[in-house]
Amino acid sequence: MTVTVSGTNSPEITESGEAAEVIRPHAETAFADELSALAAADDRPRPARWRLSPWAVATYLLGGTLPDGTVITPKYVGPRRIVEVAVTTLATDRALLLLGVPGTAKTWVSEHLAAAVSGDSTLLVQGTAGTPEEAIRYGWDYARLLAHGPSRAALVPSPVMRAMADGMTARVEELTRIPADVQDTLITVLSEKTLPVPELGEEVQAVRGFNLIATANDRDRGVNELSSALRRRFNTVVLPLPATPEDEVDIVARRVAQIGRSLDLPEAPEGVEEIRRVVTVFRELREGVTGDGRTKLKSPSGTLSTAEAISVVTNGLALAAHFGDGVLRPGDMAAGILGAVVRDPSADRVIWQEYLEAVVRERDGWKDFYRACREVTA
Repeated sequence: MTVTVSGTNSPEITESGEAAEVIRPHAETAFADELSALAAADDRPRPARWRLSPWAVATYLLGGTLPDGTVITPKYVGPRRIVEVAVTTLATDRALLLLGVPGTAKTWVSEHLAAAVSGDSTLLVQGTAGTPEEAIRYGWDYARLLAHGPSRAALVPSPVMRAMADGMTARVEELTRIPADVQDTLITVLSEKTLPVPELGEEVQAVRGFNLIATANDRDRGVNELSSALRRRFNTVVLPLPATPEDEVDIVARRVAQIGRSLDLPEAPEGVEEIRRVVTVFRELREGVTGDGRTKLKSPSGTLSTAEAISVVTNGLALAAHFGDGVLRPGDMAAGILGAVVRDPSADRVIWQEYLEAVVRERDGWKDFYRACREVTA
């Protein structure tokens, strides 16, 4: 059996001592060359302990070309002002809350912001209904605690505590899924920049450079609403769905290409048309109207987000690679689209069938797509 051992930002190492290829490297590893090029070209003022200036962080997310010709690929496709506000917030003592419906790249933006600002996106608390207070404050090594009592050596710092001590950026995913009493643990951290440790009669004070990025879903509201006291500690930035079909096609194509390379899937440049079809279907059903505005539609229960479109296309590309001729075709996409649209087998299936017959069937150039979808739906 092969066992992997890793530390923060370190490569996976097998028992034999060889470096293992991870499926999804952290942002600071995957885009290390771009971050290094930006740091070398960045001559603007940097806040304390920031790896890059706010201008360079925004460039890293939005993309651009450096004076030496280095191309920085876009990590986020959307309004520039949103990114600028988010970056500026992190340069102050206000925490940042990224809010949006599922699939608007909240986690993706959060990770890349932390990677660009601190060079480390791994100081992460994953919010769930069962997230304990220790995940945000600190825990204990109970063997040492029982043997020697409370001590610094027995204390196990949370990602938030580590970020405070080192002047780094911490991340909290799905903040509204965390129980309300645990959420409020952050109030003292964000307002006083202090984390008391009463068992030791001590406290951890945040050093300059510390900040926190949280994400929350405004569709299902999570499990718990944020208290007004906690919400005041955040500057909220709402990430919208892609403004145009072209933007969404671009996002899906870029992410599918990145994921495809990590999975050793062949490139499918001729698959852009299939990506455009998936995006069109998702946008029309999501918005409840066809692209030309002529036909009103019923919307299914699912979110049909950009992230789901990426998943559908990636799965279709894998089907084409392993069970087809490598060319992305409607038949590779149909089952994935059906699974994304029909979440409620009774109501959503009716909505999907009506859309197929009233819209897809009559659309020029979509006959193969219609037949493939009808086949899997039947």
